[in-house]
Amino acid sequence: MTTGTLYFIPVPLAEDTSPQQVVPPEVISRMHSLQHFIVENEKTARQFLAASGHPVPIRELTFALLTKDTQPKDLPALLQPLQKGMDVGLMSEAGCPGIADPGAALAAVAHQKNIRVAPLIGPSSLLLGLMASGLNGQRFTFLGYLPSEKSERIKAIKGIEFDSKKQQATQLFIETPYRNQHMLEDLVANLQPQTRLCVACNITAEDELIVTRTAAEWKKASLPDVHKKPTVFLLLA
Repeated sequence: MTTGTLYFIPVPLAEDTSPQQVVPPEVISRMHSLQHFIVENEKTARQFLAASGHPVPIRELTFALLTKDTQPKDLPALLQPLQKGMDVGLMSEAGCPGIADPGAALAAVAHQKNIRVAPLIGPSSLLLGLMASGLNGQRFTFLGYLPSEKSERIKAIKGIEFDSKKQQATQLFIETPYRNQHMLEDLVANLQPQTRLCVACNITAEDELIVTRTAAEWKKASLPDVHKKPTVFLLLA
């Protein structure tokens, strides 16, 4: 039997953004052809599918959960519909599945089982932030989350800055939203004056903020409020 295709479906980054604003019509059409979904949050997934105008009543769709707490031993079971020939859509809580997201582990297992993984076009906060930052878009590294403890975070910031200068590469990283303000304050306080820092906050939302300044310029400015707002930090030494 031919296996189905696992479609990685991007979803909006911001709550006040409709699917039609950021997801191409071809992707919405593909999504509407699916009735089986693997999602990070069933409630928001249902809301997204309803807002997209899915032709099947939402209550008749099937959902399986994939979160950061899903154990590796449980991943194969999520792929069973695909092994029966059904196409399945994977959706993250925001943005593109598989990037800083538990979908990466599922994709790895799918490849092992010769299941096709098809990424669909949509918003990625990392790429959108990099595009607008004015920093080096030819050589860059995504570092995920930095340490949460302050002294370790500052040590990591200085190490990242050193690597950026040595490699002339943009460094991208994120933080748990409620620690964003502490991250921004530590960056401004500890980066070298000429290191450029981009703060990309609430990308695609009505209050989107993407600003690049040197650390010295940030010190002279009023820092934006990024508390509890999805933010990407980018620096280039």
